[in-house]
Formats: sequence, C-alpha cells, structure tokens
Amino acid sequence: MNVLKSFSLEGKTVLLTGGAGLYGRQMTEAFCEAGAKVFIASRNLEKLEVEAKRCGATALALDLDSDESIAQAVEKVFAATGRIDVLVNNAVSRCACGDWADSMDYFDKSLHTNASALLVLTKRVGEIMKKQRSGSIINIGSYMGLLGPNPVNYTGTEMFSFEKSSPIYFYEKGGMSNFTRFAASVLGHWNIRVNCIAPGGYFNNQPEPFVRQYSANTMLGRMANDEDLKGILVFLASDASLYVTGTVIPVDGGYTAK
Repeated sequence: MNVLKSFSLEGKTVLLTGGAGLYGRQMTEAFCEAGAKVFIASRNLEKLEVEAKRCGATALALDLDSDESIAQAVEKVFAATGRIDVLVNNAVSRCACGDWADSMDYFDKSLHTNASALLVLTKRVGEIMKKQRSGSIINIGSYMGLLGPNPVNYTGTEMFSFEKSSPIYFYEKGGMSNFTRFAASVLGHWNIRVNCIAPGGYFNNQPEPFVRQYSANTMLGRMANDEDLKGILVFLASDASLYVTGTVIPVDGGYTAK
C-alpha cells in the first residue's frame, strides 16, 4: 500500500464520544478531513449538531451514565453504515470543585461516567469489531494520568490547592492507560488495536502565570493548540498504524519527558 494512502480514512466509520469540546472539535475535524463517516455523540445534542454541521459529521445523543443509551448509540451507528472501524473514547465528565473530602457517592458517580462507561462502550463496539476482524479503539487520556500535579505550574493563581485537590481525574486517566493495555491484549486476537493518547495542557485563556510556568515545563515552550492532536489521531485510526497497539502516547510538547 502507498504510504500516503494508508493514512486515508475513506470508507471507514468513526464513533467519537464528545466531539464539540476543546479537543473534540479538532478530532471531529480531523476525521472528516481524512474522509471518514463520522458520528459524534454526547449528552449535549444541540452543541454537537452545530459542530456536526460545520464538519460534515452526524450528531447522536449519548448518555454515558446509561447502559441503554450506550447500546442505542452503537446500534444507530451500525445501522447507518453496517460497521464501526474506529471508536474514540473522548467524552469525560469532570467536576472542578471536588476534593479528597468528597463522599464515596461523589467518587462513585464520577467513576460510573468516566470508567464504567468506558468499559461498557468499548465492549459493545468491540463485539462489532470482532465480527469484522478489524478495528481501532483510541482512548483519550491525559498527561495527568501519567504524572501527579506539579504545584509550581499554579504559583500565582487560584487553580490549585494543597488542601482541596481531587485525585479522581488522575485516578481515572491513570486507569485508562492500563485498561488500554488490557483491552489491546484481549482484543488483539481479532486484529483490533487499542491505543491511548495522553494530551498535554490545552491553552484556554488560563491565567498568565499558569500559561508561562506550564509552557516552561514543556520542551517546546507552549501549551497545546487547536491542531496538535489531529495528526496522531488520524495515524492511530488509519492503516498507517496497523502494527501499533497497547501504547500510551504522550502528545504534550515533551512535558512528561522532562
């Protein structure tokens, strides 16, 4: 196969959870630009439909707290195209107000959405991919799943507190990394690849001290932008990465390598 053509997603069906958030928008854009039939799914259908119209995707309602909603979304995608070639587990529920003092119920609620739903959706799509004997599953993790928080980044801001910091996002994204290895191991028999991307901090008009200090801790001297995930995403979804599975790939400007 011609190497450039191997990056094309023509004829492939992609199910992307989320799709209209900070990273989701560029993911939707990347898949559409690469020629895939793209379905984006989350709770906020109105916001998704705006993004879907902009990029040429299809918006679907998906409540990750509901097994029934997960099943319905997967069935709709399969009914529309007869296959699912790529699953991207991107959607996440993240509460900025949590801390270690929260109740078990609080942590259970977060884990239900961000961990249990990941397992269920991956399992359901995996069953379709088994019949195809092919597929690529891409989990969107975070550098926070690879490292603990660096308080130096937050000096001069109110973004971090030693007293009130929640471990749950770090816990969930760290678990996603090893779930990626588990799923790659058990699904590889059917030629299904599973990989994880661990993005770095995304520039979103954070306080100037944080942007400066975080950027100084990367090797490229900047935070992530609206284009930085597109290439790795298409690579992992496409036939260009047919022998790549079980990896956790930091896309963070060298932050985790320092």
